[in-house]
Amino acid sequence: MTQTAQGHEHAGGPSEAWEVAARVTDPELPMVTLADLGVLRAVRIDADGTVVVEITPTYTGCPAMGVMRADLVHALHRAGFGDVEVRTVLSPAWSTDWISDEGRRTLAAGGIAPPGKAPVRTDGPIPLQLGPTRRTASCPLCGSADTEELSEFGATACKALRRCLSCREPFEHVKEI
Repeated sequence: MTQTAQGHEHAGGPSEAWEVAARVTDPELPMVTLADLGVLRAVRIDADGTVVVEITPTYTGCPAMGVMRADLVHALHRAGFGDVEVRTVLSPAWSTDWISDEGRRTLAAGGIAPPGKAPVRTDGPIPLQLGPTRRTASCPLCGSADTEELSEFGATACKALRRCLSCREPFEHVKEI
């Protein structure tokens, strides 16, 4: 056990640091944690005692990254960790396949349709698609697969706005990446 400047005791190990970081929620999807969203990549403690947290944005230019960093730093400081560094890791790029099963259930319970499987990528050139991207999503409220896309972008760039044709309710859908 170590004692912090604030007088709080904590084990101070990497597993405790991971547990603290894993409870931080996404600022745009506050019902799901960064760990369940697959954004939290790694947590370690360097030889000098600095907690190093690695996160990957859901897409390049995600405006929530600054809030995620601040939330992680604050949570770790509150838990008694003094020096915290949050690093952005861009490779490999985040994939919706990294969302945990619990994260998918939590999104659906919050009225947001979780994504399906991400498109399969092969080595080599990326194929050019000239037509619109066709996405499908079941309604998180009634479960119907009879839905339509209203807008490619919802409240954030990583979500689309859809409507259920059965219960007529609008909902957001996390787009497959």
